[in-house]
Amino acid sequence: MTLQDYLVIFRKNWVVIVICTLVAAGLSVAWTLTRTPTYEATTQLYVSVRTADSSSSDLYQGSNYAQQAVASYVDVVTTSVVLDEVISELGLDLTAAELADEIDASTPTNTVLINITVSDSDPSQSALIANTVGSVFIDLVENQLEKPADNSPARVQIDTVEPAIAPISPASPSMPKNIALGLICGVAIGIGIAVLREVLDTRIRSKSDLRAITDIAVIGTTIFNPDSAEHPLIAQAEPQSPSAEAYRSLRTNLQFLSAENPKKSFVFTSSSPSEGKSTTAANLAIVLADAGHRVALIDADLRKPRVAALLGVEGAVGLTDLLIGKVTYDEVLLKTGRKQLFVLPAGRIPPNPSELLGSIAMDHVIETLSSHFDYVIIDAPPILAATDAAVVGKKAAGVLLLAASGKTHRPELVSALEALNNVECDVRGIIMTMVPTSGPDSYRYSRTYYHASFDEAPKGSGHLNGEPIMGAVNS
Repeated sequence: MTLQDYLVIFRKNWVVIVICTLVAAGLSVAWTLTRTPTYEATTQLYVSVRTADSSSSDLYQGSNYAQQAVASYVDVVTTSVVLDEVISELGLDLTAAELADEIDASTPTNTVLINITVSDSDPSQSALIANTVGSVFIDLVENQLEKPADNSPARVQIDTVEPAIAPISPASPSMPKNIALGLICGVAIGIGIAVLREVLDTRIRSKSDLRAITDIAVIGTTIFNPDSAEHPLIAQAEPQSPSAEAYRSLRTNLQFLSAENPKKSFVFTSSSPSEGKSTTAANLAIVLADAGHRVALIDADLRKPRVAALLGVEGAVGLTDLLIGKVTYDEVLLKTGRKQLFVLPAGRIPPNPSELLGSIAMDHVIETLSSHFDYVIIDAPPILAATDAAVVGKKAAGVLLLAASGKTHRPELVSALEALNNVECDVRGIIMTMVPTSGPDSYRYSRTYYHASFDEAPKGSGHLNGEPIMGAVNS
């Protein structure tokens, strides 16, 4: 993943990151408020060695001895010999072990100083215990541990250089520190959740996702239309909208795609249902007709046909009747409000769709229409739901595979490509559908458009095989 990928992840999941950050900060505040404040008081002792004279050698030896002794004295501070005396003097309701947990004795490196720090919920008590521990420790060392046998003064002398005083503010918990820690943890957790969601999310959301799966070119992108249920033919209803412009862009790419191929019959399919397959095929047929091309739109989805309903034509008789020889082209090719666009509905749903679509009769239908129309657009069922698309795909010039942004999963698209490749279908391109217009996965268009005025498409001959093409004219 690149830095740009992470930026996209953060942008898509910023709400999760913010929520995790606020929750973690709130929990740290709540935890801090429930903790009992602890105060720390520290007394500092200085260890020195008495020398007989002030010669440099004696001073040097005394200093070394003091440094060596200090390391041992630190461990003596928390022994029961010292703490039992402190408990007795102060009348504390603690054991030596419990009091030792409140005391920390340390010495800075290469010094003869001893720091005795006491933590307690009472600031005055912490200072009192620290000073008492210091005085008891001094008495123990000078009058017992280092006391010569002849009762002469102890060689080691310990002085209090910094007595403990009652602290004003608690040492812990620290509200600013805990809030900062909570914010850092919250951001880290939020980012972790965001990255995990992205890793576990197999839905295709961008062209980069498609490029990671296949090297087949993305020849077009269509915009998500929230009103597609009411106005699916956006290229007809709002010809100057960004959605219609997306279909015209797809039309341009399709023209380049088929520039060197005399056969311009394309099968539209997807990996799963509800990925915009029929809507894309119908809108593309409309913009192709608007550009002056003679277009035949075939509904080859003999399981759940939609083209007739989308174009507003009668679909009771259609492709299935033509394949079994019950009707002629003249009877089933229906002319729409666009003079260059003809629709071949699915007709009655047969019990054997795959057999009909794989028949020689279907070969003849595609060849005949391809010789009389500039483009033949074939709407086929989803490839993973039925083999129909693969069967028809071998007969056409190529297959266009649709993938819906935020809906199609990568394993589904991989399986769809494998299913088409297994029967040697020529997948000419991928069309990404339902791309949002806002957000990190949005498809951006310029705010300014050239409002093209389309000339009326030239009239076709109106004849097929020497016979007039008859059918209902619907807008």
